[in-house]
Amino acid sequence: MRLINRPVAAVLALALAGTAPLAVPAVHETQARPAPESFADLAERLLPSVVNISTTQTVAARRDRQGPDVPQFPPGSPFEEFFREFFDRQQRQGQGPQAPQRPRRAQSLGSGFVIAYADGEGLIVTNNHVIDGADEINAILTDNTTLKAEVVGRDQRTDLALLRVRSDKPLKPAAFGNSDTARIGDWVLAIGNPFGLGGSVTAGIVSARGRDIRIGPYDDFIQTDAAINRGNSGGPLFNMAGEVIGINTAIFSPTGGSIGIGFAIPSNLATNVIAQLRDYGRARRGWLGVRIQQVTDEIAESVGLTGGARGALVAGVNEGGPADKAKLQNGDIILEFNNQEIREMRFLPRVVADTRIGAEVPVVIWRNGRRITVTVTVGELPEDVEQAAATPGPQDRGGAPVELPGTGLKLSAITPELRERFGLGADVKGVLVVEVQANSPAAERGIRPGDVIVEVQQEAVSTPADVQQRVARARQAGRQNVLMLIDGQQGMRFVPLPAGRG
Repeated sequence: MRLINRPVAAVLALALAGTAPLAVPAVHETQARPAPESFADLAERLLPSVVNISTTQTVAARRDRQGPDVPQFPPGSPFEEFFREFFDRQQRQGQGPQAPQRPRRAQSLGSGFVIAYADGEGLIVTNNHVIDGADEINAILTDNTTLKAEVVGRDQRTDLALLRVRSDKPLKPAAFGNSDTARIGDWVLAIGNPFGLGGSVTAGIVSARGRDIRIGPYDDFIQTDAAINRGNSGGPLFNMAGEVIGINTAIFSPTGGSIGIGFAIPSNLATNVIAQLRDYGRARRGWLGVRIQQVTDEIAESVGLTGGARGALVAGVNEGGPADKAKLQNGDIILEFNNQEIREMRFLPRVVADTRIGAEVPVVIWRNGRRITVTVTVGELPEDVEQAAATPGPQDRGGAPVELPGTGLKLSAITPELRERFGLGADVKGVLVVEVQANSPAAERGIRPGDVIVEVQQEAVSTPADVQQRVARARQAGRQNVLMLIDGQQGMRFVPLPAGRG
């Protein structure tokens, strides 16, 4: 998976803020339309709204590299690959001279589109990764007019940025459409700046909706087979009414070129963020203050949740956050937020994000075998959210390692010697995993020696006997699985393990 101009980076956090819809341009309802005999009329009308984004930045020279600097070409250019391979080969053969130790100017190219123009000032939308780190940003119109651009606001989590330009001649804004009405199989046009070649038009269909490609907490991408390549980043995806229903952001490709799998940020997600960038210079997000994980069938069974796996499992609560103030707990399963059903874990960040900051909303949770409704006052997501600390448990107690039948685990209380052996901090409390049998249920679920069991069935444990008692109690209640809160190499997470037989 690639962002169109660079490799994808994985990120994770929680929430996005509700706001008034972007005033200009308006959002319109659309109907599916058949493909025309030609896209020429539509392309001619839309091309003036699309711009090329050119950025430059100073890149520090690397002091550990032999060989000359590779000449800078537009990202994805055939010349870029040719010269890079040539100079790399020279370096491997020891023919390259010492690289000059001086900063160099690097250039990047992408796309964008005008969304508003008034009184000589225009607003342009693009991807954040197109302008990230840039010292200078220029927007190039279809008639090759170059306008200097300044950043109004940017948002890394949704990879969106808003630019401002001054222009003596009027710019032609594009109108946002309703991405929720786009159906699989609908025709779409992608316009952008592939490989630095200038404005190019490609046609295809909506291949899929709601794609989660794991590059951010709000992944809900439109997938299309319209050819999208490096340099198309930030460009618009149009429907047949000429409305923007997506912002082209990423492609799936082993080479960096189009293989017919491209992804666009839906307009209905983007317009809220863009409006906030315009008004505040940043995205203001609603915040619940929890760490969550997916509810599996085993987890649902272990807590008696009927009707199948659904919702978002609370794996941690940020101290002092909105969820903490509302008394949400580790192990709660959020089934509804603000009267919206949470069918999967990944839906919760988007729903919280779209909720007005300061709103008091009902949250339906599953706790101790029954549905409970609590009221949460939505906060604003801090720029840097601290993770919640593990709740301190009882004091360490000694004892020999104990095998937990059917799981593949051997457990021990945390002694000073074991704390030092496994490098555990002084504040780590719970029951230590000292051995994991190969190919056991615990091993298959990623539990490793040195991990610590903090809770079993949402009750704190401090000795192997505590774990055995909780497991036995669950087994007597007819549970096939028990839910354990594990603090380990993968962070704090809930893991279902077999309860075994009595």
